Amino acid sequence: MSRRILRLNELIKKELGQIILKEVEFPKGILATITRVETSSDLISAKVFLSVFPEKFMAQTLKILNLQIYFLQQELNHKLQMRPVPRLIFCQEKETIQAGRIEELLEKTKEDAVEKKGNK
Repeated sequence: MSRRILRLNELIKKELGQIILKEVEFPKGILATITRVETSSDLISAKVFLSVFPEKFMAQTLKILNLQIYFLQQELNHKLQMRPVPRLIFCQEKETIQAGRIEELLEKTKEDAVEKKGNK
């Protein structure tokens, strides 16, 4: 992946995160975070990966963002001042969920090992 694409990914993540924070209303108690952005090499589209807490509200959060995608796209177009601005596609972040589960399992294994050592 080129440095230009990597820089664009970070720029989209930063600018879109600020737009969503200021302009999008989520129901009380929902926290949505952009974890990463993957822009295609031809700059036509950008997958925006989201992490939502509590996780059970992911579908609702994606629906809210997709209903406002035209507005979000326009705001991003104004902020970036480049052509073409990639078309946004919101996706659920699955890698962080898997990483969290792995961390959970490692912690449980560590606790079990300490417990077994204490019983000897």
